[in-house]
Amino acid sequence: MRIHDIFSLLCLSLAAHALLAGNTSGNGAAEEPEFSIDEKLLDEVVVTATRTPKALKDVPVVTRVITTEEIERADATNIQDLLTEELPGLEFGYAMSQETSLNMSGFGGNAVLFLVDGERLAGETMDNVDYNRLDLGNVGQVEIVKGASSALYGANAVGGVVNLISRESSDPWNVNVNSRYRSEGNEWRSGANINFNAGRWSSNTSAQHSTRETVRLTDAFDTESKIHDIFGGETFSVKERLTYRPTDNLRLTARGGYFRRTSNRYNYTDRYSDYTGGLRALWNIDATRYLEASYSYDQYDKARFVSSKRTHDHDYSNRQHTLHLLFNKFWGKHTLTVGGDVLHDFLTTYQFTDNGNHEQTSADLFVQFDYNPTRWLNLVASVRDDYFSASRNNAVTARVASMFKFTGLSVRASYSGGFRAPTLKEMYMNFDMAGIQMIYGNPDLKPERSHNFNLSLEHYGEIRSTVFRGKYSATASGYYNYYDRRITTTDFPGDDEREEGAVYANEDGVKVSGLDITARYRAVCGFGLSASYNYLHIAGSSIDSQFTQPRPHSATWRVDFKHDIGRNYGFYVGLSGRYLSKPTSRYETDGAYSLWKFTLQHSVWKGININFAIDNLLNYVPKVYYWNSAPTTGRTWTVGLSLDIDKMFN
Repeated sequence: MRIHDIFSLLCLSLAAHALLAGNTSGNGAAEEPEFSIDEKLLDEVVVTATRTPKALKDVPVVTRVITTEEIERADATNIQDLLTEELPGLEFGYAMSQETSLNMSGFGGNAVLFLVDGERLAGETMDNVDYNRLDLGNVGQVEIVKGASSALYGANAVGGVVNLISRESSDPWNVNVNSRYRSEGNEWRSGANINFNAGRWSSNTSAQHSTRETVRLTDAFDTESKIHDIFGGETFSVKERLTYRPTDNLRLTARGGYFRRTSNRYNYTDRYSDYTGGLRALWNIDATRYLEASYSYDQYDKARFVSSKRTHDHDYSNRQHTLHLLFNKFWGKHTLTVGGDVLHDFLTTYQFTDNGNHEQTSADLFVQFDYNPTRWLNLVASVRDDYFSASRNNAVTARVASMFKFTGLSVRASYSGGFRAPTLKEMYMNFDMAGIQMIYGNPDLKPERSHNFNLSLEHYGEIRSTVFRGKYSATASGYYNYYDRRITTTDFPGDDEREEGAVYANEDGVKVSGLDITARYRAVCGFGLSASYNYLHIAGSSIDSQFTQPRPHSATWRVDFKHDIGRNYGFYVGLSGRYLSKPTSRYETDGAYSLWKFTLQHSVWKGININFAIDNLLNYVPKVYYWNSAPTTGRTWTVGLSLDIDKMFN
């Protein structure tokens, strides 16, 4: 029997099974099976690419959306786990103190802006935000825009933007409790999410707690390996979002959150904490005008304890206050957007002279016009000016994006500028790194700059064959980045009273180019295929380090099947994988490798969901553990239970 015959029989038998299980319409006719593929995804409303709500199919800037369904399928603990599974060209590794280091399309963590509902995050660890803060307990979707986005988001959006959008519910109430166990490190993660809507009030409360034991990768006598253990610890977070609608056109939201993380080492403990809060008002003035105003506060602290005693009065504390204003004016299909922000940044750390502190205020103004002269053409132009008080730097960035629509085909082309202003740490650091060398800040640093060019083709359609009937889409996107005045450390010349060591400085330009290809297919019977590939080429000065080492080739893929049998049972089964080629690096690195994952999820009765997964299915173990090696000791498994309490009573 041929493959397509087997596939045909499978689809027909499942359709018959669904019919016999009672999946019929009111008049007795069989319902058309529902399936989730790009016709739903393309209608998904996104906000990150243009800062205004816009259907994904109409956005002229290439945007990747990870949906609620994909988040639930991945069963990830935080954004790091999710992005690793979903995106090629993106890799998380380790840096000193075993903090996480990101590389996305050749850009490090300090060049990729992470947002939560459009708001910035305070604090950093080894030039990266604390990704453990970004748990997925109340996240409805994640939007990723690759390439410079500073014309809308300012500093740090040199290489892209990742925006976590909170989940919204219109039901009277929802309660979910969940727990997951992972065999490697005896990791436990438990969480809860509570929503209610009562009249003009609505609330979302979420909490998550996780624990993990230290995992021994290799013994201390392995002198080739750079890391020997993945240290264990504990995280806890709680978030509240309260919304009040005094009128149909006005929406007021207050939010607050607390995060705590402990990292256990052999002779000391690192403790991290964050306090965040904010207020936001959304006012639909009339059918043609829309106003958004917000205030945000975020404080991120780090401290080290040896024998339960704190090593410094204040190891690290970063506090940010942000005021934001956004105005939209609509003329038919055209939109004018005007916005501005004021941010006050305060940092105190023992890495400054005499445990001192520094602060700065930044202000910006941006304008964007979204022009839609015909149904097949969309043009968006943006310009922004930012000013930073500490460095007295001024940066003007712009973006022009276009989209042409044909039958079954969309063509997107764009230019966008990016910049990253020097941080307070990079300007004022005076740090003795464990007696190895001194690291000095440089108040004369210039902002980093990037120029991004992107061209993409997207084709989507339907296969009407009896056997393979379904929907498909394919996207190919080529990009080129010129990354100039990158801020890095170089040998200090020692021509003044300071000791020799390293100093922050600007270096020559880096040219980064690449190609992203994604293909998806979903059959009406629930069978699906997806694959993504990323090629990365770097020219000019190298942007890699011993912690961040770009790989020229990477890919992700998934084969899955989802089906509901009657009203009380459904299942999802998937086989996914990830391939990473050997880095092109002057440092010691591991070779190419692939990781596979098997996932089985059951929906049983009302709101009972059982998840089971085997990670690293083929039992890959690195010969030597470098900073960018897969931190695994081999095959591991996870099992989880999620209960939607509200569904049990409906």
